[in-house]
Amino acid sequence: MAPGRLRFPILFVLCMLGISAAFAQTSPPPAPASAAAPAPSTSRTGAAVPVSLDRVLVVVNDEAITQFDLAEQRRIVLAQLKASNITPPSNDVLDKQVMERLIVERGLLQYAKDNGIRVDDTTVERTILRVAEENKLKPDEFRKLLEREGIAYPAYREDVRRQVVVQRIREREVDSKVAVSDAEVDNYLATIAAQSGEDEYQLSHVYVTVPEQATPDVVDTRRKRAETALAQINSGKDFAEVAASYSDAPDASSGGNLGWRTPARLPSVFADVVRTMKPGQVSGIMRSAGGFHIVKLADVRNRNQPTVVDQTHARHILIKVNETTSEAEGKTKIDRLKDRIASGATFEEVARVNSDDTSSAKGGDLGWISPGDTVPDFERAMSALAVDQVSEPVRTPFGWHLIQVLERRKQDVTQDRRREQARNALRQRKSDEQFDDFIRQLRDRTYVEYKTDER
Repeated sequence: MAPGRLRFPILFVLCMLGISAAFAQTSPPPAPASAAAPAPSTSRTGAAVPVSLDRVLVVVNDEAITQFDLAEQRRIVLAQLKASNITPPSNDVLDKQVMERLIVERGLLQYAKDNGIRVDDTTVERTILRVAEENKLKPDEFRKLLEREGIAYPAYREDVRRQVVVQRIREREVDSKVAVSDAEVDNYLATIAAQSGEDEYQLSHVYVTVPEQATPDVVDTRRKRAETALAQINSGKDFAEVAASYSDAPDASSGGNLGWRTPARLPSVFADVVRTMKPGQVSGIMRSAGGFHIVKLADVRNRNQPTVVDQTHARHILIKVNETTSEAEGKTKIDRLKDRIASGATFEEVARVNSDDTSSAKGGDLGWISPGDTVPDFERAMSALAVDQVSEPVRTPFGWHLIQVLERRKQDVTQDRRREQARNALRQRKSDEQFDDFIRQLRDRTYVEYKTDER
């Protein structure tokens, strides 16, 4: 398992969020004692021995980025490039890329601080627990794995905290304001039907950003950078290596890989062009509000197969665990409710009076549930039940549940799923583009002072 997969610095979070500009990588954990600026030592004669200090390279608003910060982030990016089998760019190019990401990362975290966006320790620990579960590890095994990879747990916790902070910025400033109308979904599905179905595209890209209020000279310089990148690709150089050297996107260190995307998930500037491309083909330079793009189409696949799933009709009782109800209180209450049902009370009646979920008004009825509709802990417990059976208390991130299965069926959910997938993809595309704009505007407002001549 690669360290990057476990550590999830902000760079990788931003990639997962779909950000397509030169954005942040997490600031490094606090320097270990051996790496911090040490106190002056003395020689055998008692004379002071000079030691090198951690130089300040850049000031972002009122915070410093030091030589250690740059070296630590550089190490992480190089590790990711190595894991992706991509030849890294020259040292000066890599340092400039990493420094720009650090600058934007600091700007993001300062924005969160100024706007009261905080993440408490409980949220951080629950996030880490989910990461461990996704890696099929118990908490103590996960900690030992971090230790073997040279990652201090307190530093990892702060990395995770910063990830969640960035996610909350996006949720508050962008996602909460994104809406997709039924008409947009209808138009999208009609377009797909006219094209005899929906395809998915596996893509990579080079993204050369342009500042929000760039002068014509700056725009011309950035365009020439994109032209140089395209010329190298056309001359036979590996696309991933060119992306690593020229792209300003955070996915540059993975060769610009965007993964599989439906047309609804493609940036508007790509969508029509990609549909006309063949696998292996590279586009020309495309201009968007944020900069210049070059896209490579790796593969195409069709998504028209019907979707038939095993559905479960279930109901539940939820006792939330939160600031007002402790873990022990929640468990005690759910145990009492389990005993009442075992003694003859109807599940529906108990749910209606006691459940903390909005489904309580319907006796806890959740309707028909498809695979993936609920959190994994709930789905595993529900799947193990026979019809009419009531579960033992089940703990999920929401609290304590009792679950009862009412019936099961096989159902063709093709149309419902396609509609929901279309809505989600359209929402994600809008969110990506709007968060891209938010980040570029934030970067333009950020005060940056370089402290060294070479920068």
